[in-house]
Amino acid sequence: MLELEHGFRVVDVHMRLTPDADRQSGDVPGTPERLEREMHQAGIVRSLVYPTGRAESYLKANNAIARMSVGRPFEALARINGPLDPGDNAGTRLRNLAASRADEHTAPEDVEQYAYDDRFEGFKLHPGRDGLPDEAVFEALESVGLPVIIHGGDAFPPETIAETILEYDFPTVVAHFGGYPLARERMETAIDLLEAHDRCYLDTSFVRFREPLERALREHPDRVLFGSGAPTAHPDVALMEILTLDVPEDAMRRAFTKNPARVFDALAP
Repeated sequence: MLELEHGFRVVDVHMRLTPDADRQSGDVPGTPERLEREMHQAGIVRSLVYPTGRAESYLKANNAIARMSVGRPFEALARINGPLDPGDNAGTRLRNLAASRADEHTAPEDVEQYAYDDRFEGFKLHPGRDGLPDEAVFEALESVGLPVIIHGGDAFPPETIAETILEYDFPTVVAHFGGYPLARERMETAIDLLEAHDRCYLDTSFVRFREPLERALREHPDRVLFGSGAPTAHPDVALMEILTLDVPEDAMRRAFTKNPARVFDALAP
């Protein structure tokens, strides 16, 4: 794709990196070299990265991501998991009563280790894929106070995020405006959450509708963070979706730089 020309300093809060990318051959999505090149094409100067999904513990994957971030324009997020089913029906609640943390699940001491390791800038949680941590882990997240990016979508909609995550006191970034994949009503619900929750933010990855993006940037210009969703989406495409909106230039500048830098210190100029 062509290199974009714009006058903004852009940082990206949502990129996936393949932990074993350094053992892959060829120019495949999810490798650090390809992500760097696509960032350069889009004019993105720094990105948060986290590992792709795993069935086992994320310890090795997180360490691999941190290692590959050294010397590159990446900042690593530690991906975490848990034993609880994110569903909200009677059967799920009953199963969760009997659920207990296994060796592959994130423990409170893991959270503390990641938090005090200067290689990690925060956490990534995909409840529909990785389950929910237990209360002790959430209390540890609250204690260390680093930001957490939550995958918002069909398996974990904004209402559930409000009930289970936003009661804790740490910065929470709801990915995809809470509406993955393309659930517009849920995106609108996530925007509504910003009225009641001061430490809640939204990232723009995979938000393909103009109206929710413009509404959020106009009503809550200090709470929207640019995320591309690379490598699934090319950063050029995600960036153009913001650049072509009918919103003030200052709102774009906040989403591209100021807001991410307030939530994640490492993204500051």
